Amino acid sequence: MANSTLSDTLQAQGSSGNSSMNNSIYRRRRFVNSFNMVASTLTMGFGLFWLFWILFTLLQHGLSGLTLQALTQSTPPPGSQGGLANAIYGSVAMTITGTLIGTPIGILAGVYLAEFGQRGWLAPATRFINDILLSAPSIVIGLFVYEVYVVSVGHFSGWAGSLALALLVIPVVVRTTENMLRLVPNSLREAAAALGAPQWKITLYVTLRSAKAGVMTGILLAVARISGETAPLLFTALNNQFFSSNMNQPMANLPIVIFQFAMSPYEDWHTLAWAGALLITLSVLTLNILARWMGRQKTQSH
Repeated sequence: MANSTLSDTLQAQGSSGNSSMNNSIYRRRRFVNSFNMVASTLTMGFGLFWLFWILFTLLQHGLSGLTLQALTQSTPPPGSQGGLANAIYGSVAMTITGTLIGTPIGILAGVYLAEFGQRGWLAPATRFINDILLSAPSIVIGLFVYEVYVVSVGHFSGWAGSLALALLVIPVVVRTTENMLRLVPNSLREAAAALGAPQWKITLYVTLRSAKAGVMTGILLAVARISGETAPLLFTALNNQFFSSNMNQPMANLPIVIFQFAMSPYEDWHTLAWAGALLITLSVLTLNILARWMGRQKTQSH
């Protein structure tokens, strides 16, 4: 009887000790979780504060400059009336041309890495080089194109600017295309192969068609990246105060016009610089929202 009572007492004390230890661990975990949540929320709020401040400043100073004159007239000399039509046209022309040059190369390279690059040294080397290009400063790309193309032809041009932008498009499209194709289930490839389809048809009509939304998202993200690039265009397209559609001559573009006008002492140029900055910001924001929407649609469809 005495032994039974002693055993019950020891078990009760053990249970009490385990419960106390469990409560201590639980309280510590709750504290760590609460601390991390508060820190994460404060960090997110800190970042959003600066983002909204930048957007508010752009709207405050840029909306007044977004007039019909700013969208229809070329950049003015000091003290004259003018707009950003030539810069807008040059930016759009070089962005579209750079995208058309870089996108096919990026898609083909991404397809090779995802579908044909399982063996050998070429695929790992390509991924390594692509990672370097993806993180390389854009000014390095501009200097490269300046040395290879601009020095060879002897003048700045829209083609040189487009080539520099294309080199920025390629690594983004390569990475996105490869990742999207790897998400396609192998069962689709096996089913097409079982029906006797050759490899190129499987790639073109099965895997690429299944991943087209993701590939388009990568293209939009690449366009959003190059829309506001300034450094590569300084060494390639330079600038042009007049309206010109000749891609073989220096071309005006919004990033360099913003840089030059913002650094000037003229108030009317400052207004146009704010308007140009707001245009680029809104276009990049729209492209990013569209890319995220397409990515979400792709996720929901699966």
